[in-house]
Amino acid sequence: MRRWVLFTLVFVTVWGLGILRAVSTSAQGVQDERILDFSSDIVIHADSSLTVKETITVRALGQSIKRGIIRDFPTVYKDRQGHRVRVSFEIAEVRRDGRLEPYHTENVSNGVRIYIGHKDVFIESGIHTYEITYRTSRQVGFFKDYDELYWNVTGTGWTFPIDHAAARIVLPQGARLLQHAAYTGPQGAQGQDYRFVDEGGGTLFFETTRKLGVGEGLTVAAAWPKGFVREPDRVERALALLGDNRGLPIGIIGLMAVLAYYLAVWFRVGRDPEPGTIIPLFEPPHGFSPAAVRFIRHMDFDQKTFAAAVVNMAVKGHLLIRETDDTYVLVKKTGKKEQLTPGEKKIADALFDSGSKEIALDNKHAAKFKKALEDLHKTLSQEYEKTYFFTNSRYMIPALGFSLAIFAGLILYAPQPVMAAFLAVWLTLWSLGCTALAIQVFQAWRGSRRGRLPRRLLGKFSAVGITVFALPFWAGEIVGLALFAYSVSVLGAVILAALGGFHALFYHLLKAPTHLGRKILDQIEGFRMYLSIAEKDRLGILHPPEKTPEHFEKYLPYALALDVEQEWCEQFARVLDAGDDAQQAYRPEWYRGSRWSTLGASGLANLSDSLSSGLTSAIASASTPPGSRSGSGGGGSSGGGGGGGGGSGW
Repeated sequence: MRRWVLFTLVFVTVWGLGILRAVSTSAQGVQDERILDFSSDIVIHADSSLTVKETITVRALGQSIKRGIIRDFPTVYKDRQGHRVRVSFEIAEVRRDGRLEPYHTENVSNGVRIYIGHKDVFIESGIHTYEITYRTSRQVGFFKDYDELYWNVTGTGWTFPIDHAAARIVLPQGARLLQHAAYTGPQGAQGQDYRFVDEGGGTLFFETTRKLGVGEGLTVAAAWPKGFVREPDRVERALALLGDNRGLPIGIIGLMAVLAYYLAVWFRVGRDPEPGTIIPLFEPPHGFSPAAVRFIRHMDFDQKTFAAAVVNMAVKGHLLIRETDDTYVLVKKTGKKEQLTPGEKKIADALFDSGSKEIALDNKHAAKFKKALEDLHKTLSQEYEKTYFFTNSRYMIPALGFSLAIFAGLILYAPQPVMAAFLAVWLTLWSLGCTALAIQVFQAWRGSRRGRLPRRLLGKFSAVGITVFALPFWAGEIVGLALFAYSVSVLGAVILAALGGFHALFYHLLKAPTHLGRKILDQIEGFRMYLSIAEKDRLGILHPPEKTPEHFEKYLPYALALDVEQEWCEQFARVLDAGDDAQQAYRPEWYRGSRWSTLGASGLANLSDSLSSGLTSAIASASTPPGSRSGSGGGGSSGGGGGGGGGSGW
């Protein structure tokens, strides 16, 4: 019997506890934790600072709100130029239910988090009212015709719904309201669920007319005439900008230091000797090949240097250049009229090393053409660099190293350093791909001008296709650059762009000819003057050489090297067209292609275009293996302006 009674008591007790738990759970489902009222009193002072008292009434049930509430307050913003803006935030006092309440703060990514309550003390379930009084500055917006407070009253980051929200703004003493606005809803919304009352005496009242859900808030804006709040002057704004964005002083000072370094180095080693008097010369400097002439004149190596060497080898009788529908073919010849230069021998050895008699300029032979270019470049450098000019490129190494430090500083102190670092890496790789695409597009359009009409049409169709293919990648590059500029600030992006511009500029300015090189350059410019001189100006030249096909062929590689091949060919086209039948029947032994066979002597200008753009393009391809924004005027939204943040329980 006793066992039965004991069993009954235990059963009734367990059953009763279950009923109580269910009732409790049901009650809590009806009365969840929420903010019953969020009221903010904002006083605007003449020094542009604000005193804010937030009164937050919550229902606590021991779920999220156990020790108290958490209030997040943003202190770091970004202006429209992407610069970081820091506002001050000083807590005066915190109260709960009228009594001082302990609290502690911690820094978060964009502001301050306030933990209200004690970590070892749990508050009673029920309704509690928290009062947070603080002072903040740099929240007032200064515009041309008015000043304004654009204030995010509640923030949109609360994890609780808000039954009612209100804000009372006290304007600066003596100021009158010019315009106002308010917005309700989630971040970016422009809901108008609010009521406004001008209470007189510069006091404005805003309140919501519906409950706000989780992630929704109230933002208000009010404007008054200028002159009632002290506006920072330009110096103060500049100092504040530099103080908020510590990477900018690093970037600005570093930029000036790099420029000063480059100017000092240029003054010491980069200034060119004074040129002599330039007069037309009928022949190039003795012993200098077309490739050498171009290499010395530009103090650099490019594909056209190689093209000039190839044409010179053909004119000497060592090669036949045959144009096909798709590319060019270089055919080795045995009839040698003149000896090859050391650089030209390197080309022949690299292209015909396996005993083959011909080679097409395509990607199948990329390794051979790459080696030929490298060998020619190395040979020219050994023969002419330091004797005729200095590149002085070693002086760029300190500037490049210092620029990397500046870049790291801008990234480290960027408003969004993680995003800036990621975009820096991504843009580096993406830009390489976009550059490669740009080269392919350029070469496709240049190649579309070669050959007969069907081939040109096919080339243009292909060029359009690769251009359309490249457009999305270039668009991605533009978007990436815009995002990077936003992440490091517009001024930071300008500093980096200026650094790149300095390096590109002084890469050329630091090159300087020697005194011997200056004399050779004067001769080169004189010879170039003769090659490019117009027919009407030839009368001023005493005893010019007779224009014959042999004379034309001999100097065509030099015209190509000196970028005057069009003018040189046009001169001989007129001579050949006006000559006898033998001259008009002239066909170059070293070239076979549509440019000549279709147009005859008058096609010399087209031949020059084919050799210059087409051959150079083919060589390049073959050598490459496969408070800044107003809200009172109606342009704002919920979550905009200063203040804001959110909160939860803990």
